[in-house]
Amino acid sequence: MATMNVSLDDELKAFASSERVRERGFATVSEYVRHLIRTDRELDRVRTLVREGLESGPSEPFPEDYFEKLRDRLPEG
Repeated sequence: MATMNVSLDDELKAFASSERVRERGFATVSEYVRHLIRTDRELDRVRTLVREGLESGPSEPFPEDYFEKLRDRLPEG
């Protein structure tokens, strides 16, 4: 694993190292930062999918029973 140094002001360091790590259950600040980067990457993917959907043309409404039929196909559990 590669190492990266990041400079933070005292307020951001305190926020990351105590509040977020403790509240969200991360073991270390590094784990929290990796989570933030992964989340940002996932948001890029979502934005791309939304953009592609918007550019794909007009949509048609779902039939009223669409979601009921979809639920009926799910395994019991």
